[in-house]
Amino acid sequence: MAETTTIARPYAEALFRLADQGGRLKDWSATLEAMSRVAADAQMRECIANPRLSAAALAELFVSLCEGLDAQARSLVRVLVENRRLALLPEIRGQFEALKNEREGVLKAQVFSAFPLDEAQKAALVSDLERKFGQKVEATVALDPELIGGVKVAVGDEVIDASVRAKLAAMAAALKA
Repeated sequence: MAETTTIARPYAEALFRLADQGGRLKDWSATLEAMSRVAADAQMRECIANPRLSAAALAELFVSLCEGLDAQARSLVRVLVENRRLALLPEIRGQFEALKNEREGVLKAQVFSAFPLDEAQKAALVSDLERKFGQKVEATVALDPELIGGVKVAVGDEVIDASVRAKLAAMAAALKA
């Protein structure tokens, strides 16, 4: 949702600046991951949406579920709760991670494969992607049996479809032309 993205952006950018200036990008990344998991929990989403739950009670509940938050993270929770933005934590985290990856020169790749890839295959694929894009690539692999064979790779807004399904579709289109 564009509105969610737009609302989350200033929070993510402010957090990124704070973490970057303090040399704590990795720490904040881990903190935001943990906080996002709690915020995405179905029962927590019900609490966040409950107008009868006071801001102080919600913040206290949230902080108690996110063990080990430092003072800055607790302040973030209070700000998000007071502004009714706690539900945006997963989106804030996603934008924070994008800024962090951009700073570190890392591209995220989502690889869809018809069959499981072993570590050697994944490493070879990542190496090829790094050569193509000229940057470090971190890939996550998901199975998609509908591809029939091969892989489909999404990096940013670019999709490389080297699947059997795509090749069959191209052949069918050529035969119909």
